[in-house]
Amino acid sequence: MENASTKFEIDKLNLFYGSFQALIDIDMTIYTNKITALIGPSGCGKSTFIRTLNRMNDLILGVKTTGLVKFDEMDIYAVDYDVINLRKKVGMVFQKPNPFPKTIFENIVYGPKVHGEKNRDKLQEIVEKTLKEVALWEEVKDRLHKPALGLSGGQQQRLCIARCLAVEPEVILMDEPTSALDPVATSKIESLLEELVEKYTIVIVTHNMQQAGRVSDYTSFFLSGKVLETDKTEIIFSNPTNKKTEEYITGRFG
Repeated sequence: MENASTKFEIDKLNLFYGSFQALIDIDMTIYTNKITALIGPSGCGKSTFIRTLNRMNDLILGVKTTGLVKFDEMDIYAVDYDVINLRKKVGMVFQKPNPFPKTIFENIVYGPKVHGEKNRDKLQEIVEKTLKEVALWEEVKDRLHKPALGLSGGQQQRLCIARCLAVEPEVILMDEPTSALDPVATSKIESLLEELVEKYTIVIVTHNMQQAGRVSDYTSFFLSGKVLETDKTEIIFSNPTNKKTEEYITGRFG
């Protein structure tokens, strides 16, 4: 589709929950330092798909995956692939802000500590750097040792993004990161994405057509476990080739 370097190459990906097939022959390219939006009605496979990219589905009993998912040209479903390292490089931000019931500081240093960082000065540096990256530093710098659960919903979600960034990932997966937020907080997260994509590759599941149109470079339309169409966002929204894509975007179903 273009000359940009690729971060993920997905080829004939299928996923089963027991006998139910949730993903069917998914082919997709996710480009480095681009935002890819996944759209489609509820239950169409978007969240299941995003979880294949850091093998979160492995944690569910009875899941079977076939096909190829290459991350930086390595097959992440290969028997000897280091899943812990994968999850360090491919971070995740969920629909509902989920800070740990700890201080703001402890939320951010949790990941670096798990990966062996013990130096207090280094941890302090990580906290300041990541909070600045998510435009939260000025708002919380005087309350780093207060409970994270005391923050507003929008601040909590930015904290969760900072927590994700603290382990220096290459990719950020976001599963409807603004659906629980008000319009002002949503706007802040969207502005943040435009800055973060300079350093990170971002994949975002969204129900919000306008949001997909505003923030993403590429859009993939999912329906009934299949990807019906993937293209540059402006093409998907102005001139989709698939009739179902057009019907979904114009609000005729979904």
